[in-house]
Amino acid sequence: MQRREFLAQSARLAGSLAIFPRIPGGFQTVSGTPGATPADSLVFFETSDTKYQSVYSAALEVLAHNIVPVSGYVRPVLIEGSQYHGIWLECAPYEGLVYAAIRPDVARDDHLAFFALQREDGQLPCWIRDTRVGFGQIQMVVPIAATAWELAQQTGDSELLEKAYNGGSRWDAWLRRYRDTRRTGLCEGFCTYDTGHDNSPRWKGIPNACPDGDARHCPPDPTLPRLCPDLSATVYGGRVALAAMARALGKNSEADRWLAGAEAIRSAIMARLYVAEDAAFYDLDAQNRFVRVRGDLITRVLGEHVANPGTFANVYEHQIHVVTRFWPAYPFPSIALDDPAFVRPVPPNSWGGAAQALTALRSPRWMEHYGRPADLAQLMTQWNAAILRAGKFLQQMDPLDGTFTSGPGDYSPAALVFFDFTWRLAGVRAVGDNLEWNVRPPAPEVRARYRVRVAPTITAELRYVSGYAELYVGSRRLLRTTAVVRLITDRHGNLKSAAGVDSRTATVHLDLDSGRRRTFTIAPNQSLKL
Repeated sequence: MQRREFLAQSARLAGSLAIFPRIPGGFQTVSGTPGATPADSLVFFETSDTKYQSVYSAALEVLAHNIVPVSGYVRPVLIEGSQYHGIWLECAPYEGLVYAAIRPDVARDDHLAFFALQREDGQLPCWIRDTRVGFGQIQMVVPIAATAWELAQQTGDSELLEKAYNGGSRWDAWLRRYRDTRRTGLCEGFCTYDTGHDNSPRWKGIPNACPDGDARHCPPDPTLPRLCPDLSATVYGGRVALAAMARALGKNSEADRWLAGAEAIRSAIMARLYVAEDAAFYDLDAQNRFVRVRGDLITRVLGEHVANPGTFANVYEHQIHVVTRFWPAYPFPSIALDDPAFVRPVPPNSWGGAAQALTALRSPRWMEHYGRPADLAQLMTQWNAAILRAGKFLQQMDPLDGTFTSGPGDYSPAALVFFDFTWRLAGVRAVGDNLEWNVRPPAPEVRARYRVRVAPTITAELRYVSGYAELYVGSRRLLRTTAVVRLITDRHGNLKSAAGVDSRTATVHLDLDSGRRRTFTIAPNQSLKL
C-alpha cells in the first residue's frame, strides 16, 4: 500500500467505520481537568448490576488518574500506576493502544514519548519515569512498532506512522549491533530486567541490570549472553510491522528487506530455541545449554505469531491448555505449575509463578490469532470475576484461587484488563471493516448496554433486556437472541460469520427483524460463515 492509499484508507476507516474519528492535523487535547475521561468517549457502557458498574467506573477513574507527565516529554502519558511511576517499553505502548477507545491522544503519546527520547545511536529508553529516563536494559515484550502501526491504521495518523517507522528502524539497527554479539541472528538477553521478569527463576543468579546502567554492556558471567526466544520474537514482530509501514510509505524494497529479516529471525527461533519433545521455548545460554524453566515467555513467542499452526497446536495442547501447567483456574501462571522452579507461596512482584495482569492483557493478541476465542473468554471471565471480588486493581494473583497479592492498587494494566475484557466478553467492537458482536446475555434481571460510535452520527449498540440480546446499528434493530455466540457483521449489520465463544457446543437461534429465524449449531472455538 502506498502512502497516499494508506492515508485515504485510514481516513475512511477512522472517519466512517473504526472507533477512532480522524482529527485533521493530529489529535486535539481534551479540555478540562488533565487526565479526565472525556465526555465524548467513543464507547459507552452501563448496566443495572451495581457492583459491576461500580468496578467498571472505578477502572476508568484509575486510568484517568494515571495520566500524568513524565521526565523529558511535554505531554502526559498513561503510566503503570501503583508503585510504578512511569512508563516501560515492554508495556506502555500496548496499554495505550487498549486505552485508545477512551483517549486516542494518550495512546499516541504513549508511543511518541519513547521516540522523542530515543538516542542518536537508535537506543530507545527502557523506561521513562516521573524524574528520569533509563537506558540500563532493553525490557521489551510487545513490539512498539506493532502497536504504533495498529494505532496509525486506526486513526489515519501519518505523523505517527513516519515517526514510528523511522524510530523502529533505528531501534532494530541498535539491537542488531549490540544484542547479537554471538552473531546468531537472534536477540540476546544480558540481564533479568531485559525481559521484565523480576524475581523469576528463569534468571536465577543473573544480575537484574546491565553494568553501569548501560544496556550495551553484558555482565561478566560465563553463561551470558543468552539467546532469548521472547526477545527474538519481539524483534520478529517489530520487523513484520515495519514491513507493513514501509509498504504504506511507498518503500516497497525496504518492505521486502524487513520481511526477509523477519523470516530469518523466525527461522532461527524455531531452529535453535524450540524443543519439540517438550513443546516449549527456552533460553540458550553462552555455553549452549538450555535454561529449562517453562515460563510465560512461551506466551510471548506466541504473541508475535512465530509458531505455525502445527507448532502452536503442539505447544497449546501440551503446555498452555493443561490445568497442571499453564491453565489453572486463573491463567496464566508466570511459571508452569508443575515446573520445579514454581515459587510458592506467591511473593510480591514475582514472575516466579503468580498470574500477572500484564500477561492476561496481552492474551487476546495471540489467542484470537490462533482461533481460541472460547478459551480466551474463559480466561477473561475468571480475571474479571477475581477483580470484582477484590474491588481493586492489583498487579498479580495466585493462579489457583484468584487471590490478589496485596498492594496499593490503581495498577493500570489491571484496570485495562477489566475495561478491555468487559467489551471482549459481552460488548460490540469495531474491528477493521467489521463489527464484532460478543453476545453473552446476563441473567434475565440484569440490563446492560454497550455502545460504540462507528461514524460521526452512527452507533452500534448491543442491549441486554430480560435475558435477550438485541443488536442495533443506529436506530435499526438487526436481531434478537438468547445464545452465547460471537457474530461478525459488516458496518451495515449484514451477517458474515459466527464464532463459538461458549465453553460448550451451542444451538443458536437468531430472530431476525425481517421476521425470519436462523438456526445453527456451533462448537467452542469453531468459526462458521453465515
